[in-house]
Amino acid sequence: MLRALGAASPLTPAVRRSGPLPSGRARRKYFTILGILIALAAFFTVGILVWDNPVPFGTEGFWLITQMRGTSVIVMVVVAFCQAIATVSFQTATENRIITPSIMGFEALFVAVQTAAVYFLGVTGLVALQGNVQFVLQIAVMVGLSVLLYGWLLSGRYANLQVMLLVGIIIGGGLGSVSAFMQRLLTPSEFDVLTAQMFGSISNADPDQLPIAIPLCLVAGILLWMSAKRLNLLALGKDITMNLGLNHRRELIRVLLLVSILMAVSTALVGPMTFLGFLVATLAYQFADTYDHRYIFPIAVLTGFVVLAGASFVMKHLFYAQGVVSIIIELVGGTLFLIVILRKGRL
Repeated sequence: MLRALGAASPLTPAVRRSGPLPSGRARRKYFTILGILIALAAFFTVGILVWDNPVPFGTEGFWLITQMRGTSVIVMVVVAFCQAIATVSFQTATENRIITPSIMGFEALFVAVQTAAVYFLGVTGLVALQGNVQFVLQIAVMVGLSVLLYGWLLSGRYANLQVMLLVGIIIGGGLGSVSAFMQRLLTPSEFDVLTAQMFGSISNADPDQLPIAIPLCLVAGILLWMSAKRLNLLALGKDITMNLGLNHRRELIRVLLLVSILMAVSTALVGPMTFLGFLVATLAYQFADTYDHRYIFPIAVLTGFVVLAGASFVMKHLFYAQGVVSIIIELVGGTLFLIVILRKGRL
């Protein structure tokens, strides 16, 4: 009778699923959003490459302009990859979805280096910072200071992650104050040139630096991707992580080191983009709707690229104001940051 009415037999146990995507609805939702992001990424990529190209299609000039625009697309991919994976991993390691890796002073250090170069050497100081050697040196300095900070504050008997974050904020604030002091002593022309460099912009990237930046970000990103299951454990907290047999401090330092490499590459390549990572990570958590980093990372990277490419395409071809892309991203990201804080009521 039960079978005739379409009901399940009482002897048949109910099927239960567990995991990052526990139901068919959750899986359909995830892959639908993933497909939409891929389609948007492809649309904006094609738009950036061929839209409003003044040279007739198929000519040598057309492909030359397309190649130049293609370099910008590659830079966007690198920045989106670095910012997305670094921010998601950092928030997992710190057990806080509000803060970003920028809190550790990477961008303040970048601004201080740029300002010091102009202050001591004039406008030619910025030229002296160009080149592959200088690019590698900036990355090495940022990562080196991070390693010293992690090694000092996360080792020993009184290792404390919160103290490390507070020290990072203080260092960033101190570097910002020194930079502001030197900027006040610059001439108006020097200050104008410096201001253009301090805004994060895709146009700041040097194509000759991509052969260095791409392998670095790939190695660090893939290592974090391969550590997705351990990141899932880190998200449970220190006590649970240690009870499950994972060395929490060693894994924490490892994750923060890889995050430092990604953030150093992104900042040295295009400049500061403070709220891009927060914007991308917040949207990725909402889109993916899962705890598993194996599913969060692809959504985050695609979201980051869609945000960058979409903003660049719209501002350049519809409003003819390409230079304000980073300003718009910072404005939207900062507004979202305030909304999240007001909703949560705490950091």
